[in-house]
Amino acid sequence: MNKSLKLRSPHLIFLAVLFLSLPASAEDYAPITVPMEVEQVSEHAYYVSGKAGIATDNEGFISNAGFVVTDAGVVVFDALGTPSLAAALLERIRKITDHPVKYVVMSHYHADHIYGLQVFKELGAEIFAPQGSLDYIHSEAAEDRLFERQLSLKPWVNEDTRIVVPDTIISGLKRFSLGGLDFTINYLGKAHSEGDLAMLVEQDLVLFSGDIIFEGRVPFVGNADTRHWLKTLTELETGGLAALVPGHGPASKNPASTISLTRRYLAYLRETMGYAIDDLTPFGEAYAEVDWSEFENIPAFKEANRINAYQVYLSMGKELFEN
Repeated sequence: MNKSLKLRSPHLIFLAVLFLSLPASAEDYAPITVPMEVEQVSEHAYYVSGKAGIATDNEGFISNAGFVVTDAGVVVFDALGTPSLAAALLERIRKITDHPVKYVVMSHYHADHIYGLQVFKELGAEIFAPQGSLDYIHSEAAEDRLFERQLSLKPWVNEDTRIVVPDTIISGLKRFSLGGLDFTINYLGKAHSEGDLAMLVEQDLVLFSGDIIFEGRVPFVGNADTRHWLKTLTELETGGLAALVPGHGPASKNPASTISLTRRYLAYLRETMGYAIDDLTPFGEAYAEVDWSEFENIPAFKEANRINAYQVYLSMGKELFEN
């Protein structure tokens, strides 16, 4: 063996280990080709908006993510549906500020919001998530969904993509300050998912709502507790807000109008499926009899509505035994 190589090998090993332990950069992820434009909604708050569609459309870019720039660091709200999208978001944050990403607030743990988390975790960000997130993380459903996305969204989701466990679980009201700005995180309970959070940037009067509110598309109901979701929307305080950034769709400077679509849609699902349950009408027959004209031209109606209606039909049947 070459003596000089042998002498240098411990240093080479050290350098190799150091290289492997460095945080991943944008170049470590498959590049995206979809456009991602940053929109500013207040002095400190920004967001990027995914296009309406099913989960695997638009290279997985179907949901929103936001970020708030302070003098002491950045707070990110939601992490998008692939590490590649999160890396692209980080690049755009870096064009505005070189301050570190200090916190990532997760509105909920659904696949179109979470797979980008590893990008921010590798930077040392602290991750906040709602109570109920761990139930999903440790479920078979989470494992199965990740496997499915490694196939359907490859190369943007691949064998190196992982589900990141949050650092802090929030089950009530949490307030914190960073760089002169005050933030309030509100736990909304099990509404759209196993647990949901919204975040208010107090000085800017900007609310990041997550998927409690959809704008410009039919919501995905999934296994949501629609009774609680609807109650949450009805009670959600929006007076005086300068802007509302929903989990899907464009930001609104008229929050009451933004909430209206999601609230009306959920109320209509519960009303029509409730009649079917009361009359013991089979789902297929009940669905065919409903007038869906108010919502049928809204994006994602074709993909989501029948599944949503069936889930509400089943869940309202279960509610009869809870009362």
